[in-house]
Parts: sequence; structure tokens; C-alpha cells
Amino acid sequence: MKNKVLLTAAVTGAGDTTTKSSHVPVTPKEIAEAAIESAKAGATVAHVHARDPKTGGISHDVEHYREIVDRIRESETDVIINITSGGGGDFIPSLDTPAAGGNGTDIQTPAERHQPVGELLPEMCTLDCGTVNFGNMIYMSPTDWLREQAQLIQQSGVKPELECFDTGHLRFAKQLVHEGLIDGDPMLQFCMGIPWGMDADPETMLYMKNRLPDNAHWSAFGIGRMQLPIVAQAAQLGGNVRVGLEDNLYLSKGVLARNDQLVDKAVTMLNSNDIEIMTPQEARQQFGLRNPHGGENA
Repeated sequence: MKNKVLLTAAVTGAGDTTTKSSHVPVTPKEIAEAAIESAKAGATVAHVHARDPKTGGISHDVEHYREIVDRIRESETDVIINITSGGGGDFIPSLDTPAAGGNGTDIQTPAERHQPVGELLPEMCTLDCGTVNFGNMIYMSPTDWLREQAQLIQQSGVKPELECFDTGHLRFAKQLVHEGLIDGDPMLQFCMGIPWGMDADPETMLYMKNRLPDNAHWSAFGIGRMQLPIVAQAAQLGGNVRVGLEDNLYLSKGVLARNDQLVDKAVTMLNSNDIEIMTPQEARQQFGLRNPHGGENA
């Protein structure tokens, strides 16, 4: 029997990538279409952020998320929807007043970060499990804020994917499980290679895998040129995988990719190693996900 993995397509992200590739979807219609095309190429899950259609930058507008989710749900293509709950966590200290946020700072409260998840009730959402230096910016998620978010997600019945950008984040994810704030078998994701979080290499992945909480499911992704090597390594070690333009813009050196092309390339590589991709329904059953209308799958 072949191994099976869940494959996520992270179709847009919130970074400054729209100026680097015209394939990065911006409008709700484009983001939904990218999710649908990725599903047709074999993705189990579509992970979505919303962008401002006018600027291409990050959007926290629930109506933008609503349009994305409605378009995906109304399509004839089945895919699990995973909404970010990362929201506004960007802190850039001002040199004049270091205790205050400078230009580019974008901070939301836990309740504000949860709003798209709570209103739209996707089957999954991400939960970033700590603060990290993100390039020259601080991505800020204090522990008590994360406890509040975890409780809000728990009350909504949405399955959180606990994102770990560094080793300490895994420790806190385990603490959330210990405190009873995560229902069912926990799902964790290793976010590898982002400056300045954990490295994207075999030793680090094994370190994280060997410290998972009991009964945990896990996934990993790498950014840039490490996207496919991390896919291959995670799948061989029993983890799930992720590709998409949030993490990597290129199909090969100098060749800009579309989301569905990255999915297709990952599917082909995994299939050649006797690893199959879970269907959305198989994943719902495997991970105990609720369906979009609030009921639990058998």
C-alpha cells in the first residue's frame, strides 16, 4: 500500500511578492481561482490570505475573505479551505520612539486576527505559535494572545494547524496541547528557512519531528529553492507537505511559476516515489475536520 500525504497549496501569502511575479493572485477572484486550479492539479488543501485588490498588500477585510471562500465553495472543485489567522502581527520599532511601532507596523488583537475564521468557519486555519524575527521585522504573537486565539479557534470548531517557525514555537505548541486548548490529534507545521527562524535542512526537521506531542500529525515547507527538497524529505519521514507562491515564486531557475504548476511538480515527484496525495474527503476523515457547514465528518 502506498503512503499518502496531505498536500497544501499556499496560493498567495501576504509578502511583497506581487511586484516580483505577475502570477501571484491579488483579487479575491484571482485567489479563489488559484485555489481551485491548485485543487484540480492535486492539492488537498488551499491555504489563503486576502490581499487588497487596489494595492496588492495585506488585507484584513473579512469581506475579501468572504468572497474568496464563497467562490471556492461555490465551485465544483472540492478542496479543504485553510485561512490564515496570522492577521496583523508586523512590528517595526521606530528609531525615534522604540517602544512604539514605526512605519509599516500592522498589529491586530487576537479577536481581530480570529474574525475571518470565526465568521467564515473554514475547515482549517493556521495559528502561528510565537514571535520571530522575520527579516528585519518582528512578527509578534505574545503567548497570552496565542492562548486567547487558540480558545477562539477551539470554540469555532475549526482545526488549527500550529505553525512553528523556530524550535521554541514547538515547545509552546505542546503547551497549548497540554493546557487543553487544542482538540483532537494536534496538527503542526514546520515553517523552514525563513530569515531568521529555523534552518531548512534534514537535521532540523528530524529535531522537530522527534519532539512532537503524542498523536500529532505534522507537515513541513521550505521557502525558495528549498521548497521541493523539503517536500521530498517531509514525505519520506511521514509528514505532510506544502507548496505554492506564498513560499516560492519559481518553477525552475529563472522561470516564474503558477500555483498549479508547483502543485503538479510536487505531485509528480511524490508519485514517482510511491507517495499518493490524499483527497479532501480522505483528509477530512484522517484529521477529524468539520465540514464547511459545521458538522463533523465520519
